[in-house]
Amino acid sequence: MKNLIIVFLFACIPFSCFSQDNTKKDEEKSEMKPSKNDDGEWDLTVIDTQFDYFLNAVAKPMSQYSESYLKTKNTFLVTEWNSYYNSGKYRNIIESGIDYNPQENYGIKFEYKLYQVFAYVRWKYGLKMNGLTGSDAVR
Repeated sequence: MKNLIIVFLFACIPFSCFSQDNTKKDEEKSEMKPSKNDDGEWDLTVIDTQFDYFLNAVAKPMSQYSESYLKTKNTFLVTEWNSYYNSGKYRNIIESGIDYNPQENYGIKFEYKLYQVFAYVRWKYGLKMNGLTGSDAVR
């Protein structure tokens, strides 16, 4: 019986030595995706404790922007952001791509919040993006 167990263990050793492929075959990229909240409005969740402070104390108020202005800026900035993400540039700052469809009507609240994400990254990390000037987002 002991010999049978030993033979079984030796037979299992080669199977345990095969390398395991932990990478996903369909590599899923991390993306920030807009979602609808309970009221049916588009929303974007930003997980950074200082972002709310930035929105309330540093960022220009929403009333200073038109929805069309924000949509135009966001379309350009999202393209630039995703370009940085896909190339690996600023990897320590940009950890995900942004799923944004300029044809979608997200509403001014969402467009404002997305635009302020770019302004926040500039304010906090000093990342200068071509589509965002310093006076665009900070009081």
